[in-house]
Amino acid sequence: MSKRKEHEYRQALARLDKYSKMTDSQFSIPFTGIRFGVDPILGLLPVIGDFIGLLLSLPVLIEANRIGAPAELKRKMIRNMIIEAVMGVVPVVGDVFDIYWKANTRNTALLRGWIKSHIVPEKTTEPKEWLMIVVLGLLLVALLAWLIL
Repeated sequence: MSKRKEHEYRQALARLDKYSKMTDSQFSIPFTGIRFGVDPILGLLPVIGDFIGLLLSLPVLIEANRIGAPAELKRKMIRNMIIEAVMGVVPVVGDVFDIYWKANTRNTALLRGWIKSHIVPEKTTEPKEWLMIVVLGLLLVALLAWLIL
């Protein structure tokens, strides 16, 4: 993979992390650990709020399309968006579900998994490998010293 493509993926994830935080977990309820974002707040508006929430999920899907995510991944993302939108229509229960489901965070995680499978880290030498190299080097030096003397 080219460094340019890898950089593009990392930038996309950074944007999506910020966006998902804003829509799904920007705020917290004190002493509970429960986090929520703009999406569940908009969901409090009957019907129109859930429609706006669905529209707020589109940038994650658009970004996935822009970087070339496969159709199967985009289908999973759309499924998450639809589940959140349909459940969000149910009064009260839908609002609680919005806080739990966090479609944008789920979709960003799906995209992150796909990206990580395409970014191959450069091979680095493990500490155990270094130790083996040093030991073999010392043995070679000892053998050469023994042969010379």
